[in-house]
Amino acid sequence: QVQLVESGGGLVQAGGSLRLSCAASGSIFSLNGMGWYRQVPGKVRELVARFTYGSNTEYADSVKGRFTISRDNAKNTVNLQMNSLKLEDTAVYFCNTKVFGVVYWGQGTQVTVSS
Repeated sequence: QVQLVESGGGLVQAGGSLRLSCAASGSIFSLNGMGWYRQVPGKVRELVARFTYGSNTEYADSVKGRFTISRDNAKNTVNLQMNSLKLEDTAVYFCNTKVFGVVYWGQGTQVTVSS
């Protein structure tokens, strides 16, 4: 079993910054493959950023240059630094990983960007 707990969401004005954190516990052997997704009501959950093989990363085009994913292996934590936030970044952000073929999600954290 794997548990993912997100934190750091909140309300921020457009142009501002937020930092999300995801703490992983349980049968986590590696932070490879961990990432962040987001979902707006009525829309499909979409990839924001994730670690691929090794230290490689993948970002959605809409967040490239503004968001940065990082990790702390000692703390089993994956972070998402979000800068220059836009109204369209408003969503529930979910942490995600897959272990032995099983996909795990956190409970989500709300990010609201206001004008």
